Amino acid sequence: MDVTTCLKSLLLAIHQYRDNRTAHNAAQLQKQVEELSGMQCVRLLSSGQVLPSECVCGLVELAGDPNTSPALTGTIISLLAQLVCDDESRDVLQSSYNLTSTLASIIHCHSSTPREPLVLQCLKVLQRLTYNGRIFHCANYIHELIDFLMSNIQSHNDDITMPCLGLMANLVRYNLSVQTHIKALSNVKVFYRTLINFLAHNSLTVVVFALSILASLTLNEDVGEKLFHSKNIHQTFQLIFNIIVNGDGTLTRKYSVDLLVDLLKNPKMADYLTRYEHFSVCVSQVLGLLHVKDPDSAAKVLELLLALCGVSGLRSLLCEVVFRPAAPRLRAASRRQGVGLDAGQKTEPGLALIQWLSSPAEGEELCCLQALQLLTELLEEALGSQVVSVCVLGFVELLVPVVLDLLQGLDPAAPDSQLRTHCIRTTHTTSLLLMLCSEDSVCRVVSRQMSSQLCLSQVELLLSCCHNNDPLTCPLTGHDSSLSQVCGEAVLKAVELMSKLRQQVKDMETSFYRILQDQRMVTPLSLALTSSHREHVQTGLRLLLEATPLPDFPSLVLGESIAANNAYRQREAELSVKRVAVQQDVPAPMGKSLSGPSPSSPSHSIHSLIEKLQNGMEDQMKDVRVSEIMDVYEQKISSLASKEGRLQDLLEAKALALSQADRLITQYRCQRAQAEAEARKLASMLKEAEQRREALQVELGSQVLEAERAKGDIKELLQHNARLQADSQEHQSLKGSYNQLLNRFNESERLLKELQVAHISLIKQMDTLRKTQDTLRLQHDKALCELKERQEQMKSFQSELQQRDCDITGLRGELRGQEERGRAKEKEREELEETVDILRKELNKTELARKDASIRASSLELQKAQVEAKLQKKEDELNKHSSMIAMIHSLSSGKQKSDVNLSL
Repeated sequence: MDVTTCLKSLLLAIHQYRDNRTAHNAAQLQKQVEELSGMQCVRLLSSGQVLPSECVCGLVELAGDPNTSPALTGTIISLLAQLVCDDESRDVLQSSYNLTSTLASIIHCHSSTPREPLVLQCLKVLQRLTYNGRIFHCANYIHELIDFLMSNIQSHNDDITMPCLGLMANLVRYNLSVQTHIKALSNVKVFYRTLINFLAHNSLTVVVFALSILASLTLNEDVGEKLFHSKNIHQTFQLIFNIIVNGDGTLTRKYSVDLLVDLLKNPKMADYLTRYEHFSVCVSQVLGLLHVKDPDSAAKVLELLLALCGVSGLRSLLCEVVFRPAAPRLRAASRRQGVGLDAGQKTEPGLALIQWLSSPAEGEELCCLQALQLLTELLEEALGSQVVSVCVLGFVELLVPVVLDLLQGLDPAAPDSQLRTHCIRTTHTTSLLLMLCSEDSVCRVVSRQMSSQLCLSQVELLLSCCHNNDPLTCPLTGHDSSLSQVCGEAVLKAVELMSKLRQQVKDMETSFYRILQDQRMVTPLSLALTSSHREHVQTGLRLLLEATPLPDFPSLVLGESIAANNAYRQREAELSVKRVAVQQDVPAPMGKSLSGPSPSSPSHSIHSLIEKLQNGMEDQMKDVRVSEIMDVYEQKISSLASKEGRLQDLLEAKALALSQADRLITQYRCQRAQAEAEARKLASMLKEAEQRREALQVELGSQVLEAERAKGDIKELLQHNARLQADSQEHQSLKGSYNQLLNRFNESERLLKELQVAHISLIKQMDTLRKTQDTLRLQHDKALCELKERQEQMKSFQSELQQRDCDITGLRGELRGQEERGRAKEKEREELEETVDILRKELNKTELARKDASIRASSLELQKAQVEAKLQKKEDELNKHSSMIAMIHSLSSGKQKSDVNLSL
């Protein structure tokens, strides 16, 4: 039985069980679910068909119903666990079917018996479902789920503790709302202590889970500062690396890698890791895991290496480890462990990366893409140095043939998933080759092994795939991830590589310009120029600048394609704006609910259910089944909402398909009108051709006569041709002599030019010498004038010297007379000295006489003073007497007064 038949039977069994919940219908439904589980339909929801979607929706609804038997619920969850293994299906189940809330409600209903197999099964499915996914904090039963996890983590049962820890690690990672809710709980400190105690657990998986939860909750708090302090962070790094290398399995390695990646996003932790002394040894051990043929483990290891490349201080250290042989200590350890023949391979970690590139099998595409990204990062760092090491060049020589093999093997008739994978791999491969071509020595290595035929065939295959999946002729299944856009990106990268190597590879330039003039290049160029990614727009503009000057480049078609893309984007924007109005016209989903037939619309059904619950809540408060009824209605509401969302998506897809059909009809009408016009034109051309044929038949007879006359003319022409050949030979001889003369003329002309150049240089030298001679002549005249002046000065100096000699003789005679007079003066001086001695003696005598006279004068002075005192007394008496006389005679007349005065 094929999958479609099984799905139809399953859908019928779901409807039968929903209408009549009997044991027989439950057994039939369980049997159908087990049959579908046995088919291993992993990518069941990836097709986007309606039938699988309806089946999964019904199963999720039944699983969330508390009235469903635990055996049937467990069978349904087993089927859902198979679907969760696929990443795309996991996203669909989480976003469209609300599976997280459904499983949380099942756990809440059985929270009293946490060790029940159904609860453990739900926890494991939730752990897969929530890995690397965001859970909305406001979703149903999320708070109850968190409380359940925290209470069971603190229990001592390893069977329930480990899945609870893994699910809690998923919920708190990158989810700020869940982290805030947990930190606001009253028992969070007890929870922290429990997690810290788990760090000493025997199971490495439990240790990683606990450390991941602590890192998410406490990394930027006081508890995290103490836990991830600089004193013990190196021990933490060593513990994480040991778990990665020696983990219990893929699950443990996966969570330990996620933990280290999360720590690297903290700048402080990244700085601690750059200063970790055993980093090179640990990375070498991690690179050794790439030799294990496990795609999941290799994918996580490559993810860790890519995260390490994101830290600037670690990228150079990682380059040193990858592009060099292992240390002697590691080689000795590998010999002691008995690695055998693989030890030589493990001494070069870069070879492991090349192994994941060579012929990637199904399920290994992610590893191949991650290896390409990692090599691009590492080689960009290695080639960015001033001198490229020999080890890097040798590694590139090994890498280039493997990378070129990845460009081959495209089958245009393959399914879309394989085409998409090949296009993405081609994009990463060409990006790596473009980065290698940025350095000259490495570019020469690439150009030696690259051929223009390889690039040309690859681009033509990609163009055919891109043309077959043109977004203007085929409905899109996504926005930026459609197959046409992925093919377009691969085409642009490949053409850019051809542009980079067009001067180094033979015939590459011809192939490059040939591809640019291909009509099919319009689609990738228009998609690139209208893209929202800056790198794609810049690449499209660079290629457009190269293609615009070409004669056959379809610039008009490119403009129309760009306009069509812009109109299509505008139409999508208008449809998204009108989404609310479209939702009101969506018909209600078919089927029955637990309470009866569904109303006319989901919104009306939801509002009516809410009103009934509010009106009947007071009367039914004592009913113990009210909570169960509310759970049922909540499940119905969530299922109706999910159905409404799917119908909205279908309606939008139909609207897009309708707009595309209208555009195709318009294009068909235009093409039909053009074809009819061309048909009419061809009919008129056919009539004209028949008329011309008749005229040509008449002309044919005349041409036969002319042909006979032409034979005679041909003979004459042959004779004339012989003469012309003789003239031609003579012309050739003359032409040879002319060429010889022309060569001689050119040689003479060349010699003449050289002589002219030499003549000009000699003229310039002569001018400079003439100028130098003039300056020297002026200097000579000036020197003669100065010499004459110096001679005249010398004559005047000689005359002055003779006069000075005469003066000297006269002065010498005067000097002799002065000397004679000096002798006479000396004699007179001696005589005067004798006279002075005599006068000194007389002066001494006179001095003695003067002393005596002074003594006598002093005595006379004393006597004089006494006499003057006496005289003063006498004058006073006389004045008194005169005043008395005046008073006596005052009474007399004036004459008598005058006489008295005269007598006085």
